[in-house]
Parts: sequence; structure tokens; C-alpha cells
Amino acid sequence: MAATKNLAIDQGTTFSDFVIYKDKNKTAIDISGLTPRASMRRSYYSANAVTLTTAINSNAGGNVNLSLTSSQTANLKAGRYVYDVELYDSNVVYRIQEGIITVFPEVTK
Repeated sequence: MAATKNLAIDQGTTFSDFVIYKDKNKTAIDISGLTPRASMRRSYYSANAVTLTTAINSNAGGNVNLSLTSSQTANLKAGRYVYDVELYDSNVVYRIQEGIITVFPEVTK
């Protein structure tokens, strides 16, 4: 079962957060050999997705960084989105985190 974490993004700003993949004992899982991916949508059934940039910060520490540039967040409509983060290889996919992203509107442009 994926961990649940809700996130917030301010339109027009650089967004960065991270995920640490842990086992039931809350010990980081080595993610060597796995590739991360993440996306967000207005609803689970929306055809349009925004791909979040993912990067592994630490294989042994199970640490995956998520990010969007200020230009990318400026193009997001304010409101509620759903997202998830997965790790995969040719044989298996693990959903490691999911939740809601709230995008707050920008005033200064």
C-alpha cells in the first residue's frame, strides 16, 4: 500500500518535494535498479496529465525527488489534483506515494 501525503504548489513558483520509500518498519528500502515516475491529474479519470520531474537522490535511502519549474507551475490551473509516484523496472511496478495536490493561484505575475 502506498503512503499518502498531500502536497501544495503555489502557481508560478519552483516546486520541490521528496518521497522516501520505506517498509512496514519505517526502514528505507534500497531502490537500486528502479526508475521513478510521477504524474498529477485533475481527477483519476482525466485524460490530461502533468508529468512531475523525478530524480533519485539516494538509492540506498529510498529517496526520490519530485519537482516542477516555475514555468510549469504557472501553467497549472488553481485547484485540486490527484497524484501518485511509482518506481518500476521491466518486471514490477511499485506505487510508493499518492495523495492530493492543491495548486494555489498566483497574484503577482
